[in-house]
Amino acid sequence: MKYRNVYCIGRNYAMHAKELGNEVPKSPIVFLKPTHALVPFEGTVPMPAGVGEVHHEAEIVLRVAKAYEPGASVDDLVDRMTLGLDFTLRDVQSALKSKGQPWLAAKGFRHSAPICEWMPFPGAAAIQDVEFLLKKNGETAQRGFAREMIFSLQTLVDHLGMNYGLDEGDVIFTGTPAGVGPVADGDALELVLEGRTVGACTISMK
Repeated sequence: MKYRNVYCIGRNYAMHAKELGNEVPKSPIVFLKPTHALVPFEGTVPMPAGVGEVHHEAEIVLRVAKAYEPGASVDDLVDRMTLGLDFTLRDVQSALKSKGQPWLAAKGFRHSAPICEWMPFPGAAAIQDVEFLLKKNGETAQRGFAREMIFSLQTLVDHLGMNYGLDEGDVIFTGTPAGVGPVADGDALELVLEGRTVGACTISMK
């Protein structure tokens, strides 16, 4: 499958913004990852070593099926969804933020966006009450629902479509709930949707 743009939404859950000491945003915070960041959430996923803490951020991920036009609904535009992780080099990000520099080095490194297999998108209404989890070494690390997002899926596609453009093959990471934290070499991660494991991997930091 060929991907185009990988849009990511920062601070889209109030408790996550607060846990990092950030203000709750008044409009969507958007950043990009290179397509090379996208890898399958399976097997062994390598992470950089010696650059400080690498944090997991579990997210609902959407795939866009056609070009955005004003007035288009999420249900018109999105054909597939999955779960994924927005890995973040937290110490690198903090240093970049202190200098007012872009986040690319902290967010866009290779393998920083592993995703599970795509599944049909049930619609914006149906997804509101879908629970998703990240388990680390068998323990729940993050839990979230789409209804807890600050900016709804419709708000996100309108914002992205009008300001940057959306078209077939674009991917949207919709933001992470509270509970982000570091991963270590050998950690076993699972992404769970409605009680079903949809992906599992092991972290390698060698």
